[in-house]
Amino acid sequence: MSFWNDPLKVAADWLMGIFTGWGMPEIAAQILIGFLGVLFLLSLLMVLDIFLVWVERKVVSRFQDRIGPNRVGPFGLIQPFADIIKLLIKEDITPNGADKVVYNLAPILSMMSVLILWAVMPLAPRMIGVDLNIGALYIIAAGAIGTLSIIMAGWASNNKYALIGAFRQVAVMVAFEIPMLTMLLIPTIFAGSMGFNAITEAQDVWFVWLAPLAALIFLIAAIAELGRAPFDMAEGESELVAGYNTEYSGMKFGMFYAGELLHAFTFGGFWAILFFGGYRFFGLEQVSAFLAVAVIFFKAFIGYWIIMWVRYTLLRIRIDHMLGFNWKFLTPLAFVLLMVVALLNALLAGTPTWVYVAVMFLSNVVLGWIALEFARSYSRKERERVEGVGQVVEAHH
Repeated sequence: MSFWNDPLKVAADWLMGIFTGWGMPEIAAQILIGFLGVLFLLSLLMVLDIFLVWVERKVVSRFQDRIGPNRVGPFGLIQPFADIIKLLIKEDITPNGADKVVYNLAPILSMMSVLILWAVMPLAPRMIGVDLNIGALYIIAAGAIGTLSIIMAGWASNNKYALIGAFRQVAVMVAFEIPMLTMLLIPTIFAGSMGFNAITEAQDVWFVWLAPLAALIFLIAAIAELGRAPFDMAEGESELVAGYNTEYSGMKFGMFYAGELLHAFTFGGFWAILFFGGYRFFGLEQVSAFLAVAVIFFKAFIGYWIIMWVRYTLLRIRIDHMLGFNWKFLTPLAFVLLMVVALLNALLAGTPTWVYVAVMFLSNVVLGWIALEFARSYSRKERERVEGVGQVVEAHH
C-alpha cells in the first residue's frame, strides 16, 4: 500500500511495528495508535479553527467595508494568537447562583459536539474515522449536543437574558431539524445508503444536479441550526446582549466562539459530501489521498464562504417570522420534495442516466417555482390584510 494513497494505514502499521517491538500487547498498541490518531486530528482542527478566526474577520471586512486584522503579524495572521492569549489571561467569572457543574460543562460540550462530527467525515477513499451506515442520523444526533450545550449555558447562568436565548434555540432546534433531516434522506435515496462514504462514492453525477432544491433547503436549515444570521435568535446582541453566553468570559466564551466557527466549516464539508461529490473531483482522489483531502477542504471552504456571505449580508429576522417561515413554508416544501424524489426515483429505475438527471432536475425546478408562487400569493394576501387594517384604524381616528 502506497503512503500517498493511504497514509494513515502506512503510519499505523509503522507505529504498530514500533510498539509491538517494545513488547507492548497488540490490543494495547491498537488503542494507543487510535488515541494518537484522534489527538492528531484534534490538533489539526484546532489549528484550522485559529485560521478560521482570521478568515472570518478578513471576509467580513471585505463584505462590510471595514478594517480587518492587519496589524499583528503579516496580513494580521498573528492576531488570532494574540486573542487567545487575551482570553487565557482574562478573569474567569462564575455568576452568583449559577449551577457551577452545568455552567462549566456547557462550553466543553459545545466544542465536543463539533469535533465528534469529524469521526464520520470521509476525507479520502480510505481516510475516514468510522464508516457508519447511519452516518446521516449520526450528524443530527451529534449536532443536537451543541444545542444542548446552549440550553445548559442559558439555564445554568442564572441570567434571564441567557435563559431567553436558550429557549429561542430550543424553538430553532425543534423547527429546523425537521427539514434538515428530511433533506438528508434525499442523498440517501440516491445512494441507497446513509453512510457518507457510500454517498460520496455514488456521486458519478453530483446530487446537486439531481436535487438542487434539496441542497438549498439543507443549507438554509444548517444556517439556522448553526445559529448564524439571519437566524441568530439565540444570541440576538441587540436585545439579549449576546444571549446564552452573556455570563461567560475568558476561554469559556472562546470555546463557544471557536465551536461556532468550526461548526460552520464542518457543515460546509457535509454539504459538499451530500451534494457536491465530497472528495471526488475528476479522479484526483485516485491519484493521492492528499489530493482528495485538498478537494474536500476546498469544497468545505466554499460552503463556509457562502454561510459567511449570508451572515454578513442579511439582517436578523423576527423569531415569529423565522418560525412561521419554517413551519408554513420550508417544512411542507421539504416533505413534498422528499415524496416527489422518492416517487420519481422508483419510476425512473433503469432509465438512461441523462433521462434520470434531467427529470429529477426539472422536477425540482417546477416544485420550487410552485412553492414561490404560493409564497407570493400568501404574501400578497397578508399585505392586503395588514394595509386594510391600517386603513380602518386611520378612518376610525
